[in-house]
Amino acid sequence: MGAETAARYSVNSFLSDDKVSLYYPTYASDLCVVNTDIGDGDSGITDSVSAGLFDLSRKETLFAQNVNERVMPASLTKVMTAYVALKYGSLEQVLVAGSDVYVTESGAQKIGLKEGDRMTLDQALRILLIYSANDVANLIASNIGGSIPDFVNMMNTEAYAIGATNSHFENPHGLTSDEHYVTAYDMYLIFNAAMQYDTFSEIINMNTYTTSYLDSTGASKDVDISNTNGFITGAQSAPSGVTVIGGKTGTTQAAGHCLILLARDTAGNPYISVIMRDTDSGTLYNDMTQLLKEIVN
Repeated sequence: MGAETAARYSVNSFLSDDKVSLYYPTYASDLCVVNTDIGDGDSGITDSVSAGLFDLSRKETLFAQNVNERVMPASLTKVMTAYVALKYGSLEQVLVAGSDVYVTESGAQKIGLKEGDRMTLDQALRILLIYSANDVANLIASNIGGSIPDFVNMMNTEAYAIGATNSHFENPHGLTSDEHYVTAYDMYLIFNAAMQYDTFSEIINMNTYTTSYLDSTGASKDVDISNTNGFITGAQSAPSGVTVIGGKTGTTQAAGHCLILLARDTAGNPYISVIMRDTDSGTLYNDMTQLLKEIVN
């Protein structure tokens, strides 16, 4: 299968208001490292959460709290799903839904895919990352991996290859499973790896997306979705001097409220910030705002 060409250094100028390109190293280059908590006790961030802030230009960890504790990632899982799909699939590839596309968990986010529905990988990735549709995660996994279990094996192999060795995936969507876990530090590694791909960097910056896909009879089905990230929709404001480029949300009862972001300072320097296992949406965004303040402090 063809793979999208990876850029060694990329977050393109179209992602920044002032047209300043953002550059960061790939996961094969030097990385931020952290072994202990970093930061003072007056950060204003909830003590129980896992949180990390990583300066990609200086390869420095600016803040770390419980970053090496195993936690459930909820839909932050989909960053890993997207990375594997971009590495092993091609954007024009047509994905066809099989009997394994259905998600039956109550309250799970989905677009209502049915067996025989089809769309391109490009469409699927946008719905996956913007709207966090769990049935689309299954669609991607079964088509790219040959089966969902085989794709999950690919996720674990690739996670290990990029150094995310304290993570283990059991599905492509992040719905609760006992042995499905990551660390906040591993999520930084996974997100950093996904940013090799221009398509990933483009999608996480999108507020809305409209498309049409085909059902088993060839009839068109419309999709009109909005981003689940409050910093992208405008429902939340970043601190002065910080611009949020994009990211991924994740929430389940077991995992709590999770958020990973790509942000930049006024000079265009990029940062990855992550908070996991927060208590509720309001506290999550308050904690993330406090974490982003560390960029300009």
